[in-house]
Amino acid sequence: MKDGVALNAAGPRWWKNESAEGLWRNLGLVGVLLALFAIGAVIRPDLYGNIDWVTNNMMVILTQAAAIGVVTVGMTFVIIGGGIDLSVGALIALSGVWATTVATQSFGPAGMIFTAIAVGVGAGLVNGLLIAYGRLVPFIATLAMLVAARGLAAAISGKQTQVSNDQFINSLAKERVLGVPLLVIILLVVAGLGWVLLNRTTFGRRTIAIGGNAEAARLAGINVRGHTMLLYALSGLCCGIAAIMLTSLATSSQAAAAELYELDAIAAAIIGGTLLSGGRGTIVGSLFGVIVFSAITNLFAIANLPTEVQNMVKGAIIVVAVLIQQVRFSSVTQFARRHGLSRPKAGTPQQT
Repeated sequence: MKDGVALNAAGPRWWKNESAEGLWRNLGLVGVLLALFAIGAVIRPDLYGNIDWVTNNMMVILTQAAAIGVVTVGMTFVIIGGGIDLSVGALIALSGVWATTVATQSFGPAGMIFTAIAVGVGAGLVNGLLIAYGRLVPFIATLAMLVAARGLAAAISGKQTQVSNDQFINSLAKERVLGVPLLVIILLVVAGLGWVLLNRTTFGRRTIAIGGNAEAARLAGINVRGHTMLLYALSGLCCGIAAIMLTSLATSSQAAAAELYELDAIAAAIIGGTLLSGGRGTIVGSLFGVIVFSAITNLFAIANLPTEVQNMVKGAIIVVAVLIQQVRFSSVTQFARRHGLSRPKAGTPQQT
């Protein structure tokens, strides 16, 4: 059987076996988390020897990863669809500032949540319109939105911190369900819905098809432009949700909030196995990527190491992850050609 996806006709080794890619990638990320834990235990044995502290610290890491994790779910869809969104951090700031204005808070928590989500989705639709119908390159369109959204957020807030006076919103970051922080549960719900949307619906299959080959998807009858708009609206929706989560954590919002979140979200998706060229990616892998970066941040804080070193380490991880992707995909392709198999398809879903 000449299967260009599984590539198991000639019994390839795991490195060249496309069907095993998801499993080995996730196992590798678990290995990275274990290595970070081991490094922490060496640096601060007094802390890591305390089971209660370790348990609480794990919850801290997951809580820190919650908001950026929600954003990464939306970013994963955009990248799989062949795009990129550099505006997510700015959209979080704009959604948060708009939601915490005095006028909005007078409508209660429902009004604040609706405002944040509406602003995020609306800005995402503008991105989609510019890209799908304005034919702007995603990098340029979302970069313009980044600048514009930061400026609008600063204008709305008067460059001042907007304090949240709503007790319900402020309590979200403090609530726990069966010992699990509510923000973490929100992340799991969003990720679960994202997994179902990507792997079990027509929307997900169309996203993969467009990212793999947009022209072929168009010829197959898919409304590529309309679908692209929906992808960026989905990213904006995730930004609106994340804005409420961050507002709850800080009990306030400001125009400078969520700075560089776009880079963290893209990086988490990449090290989780999402191809920058589009057509392939997984929600589970992206979540592992988010947790890895959150664990690195936590470890550096515990070790009292400077942020500059932390950013250099993150940059190195991104470069290594992309290089591994390129080398491995090249190995799979060469194996397929050598054995007369079809080239692995970039639009093949990986349900892990």
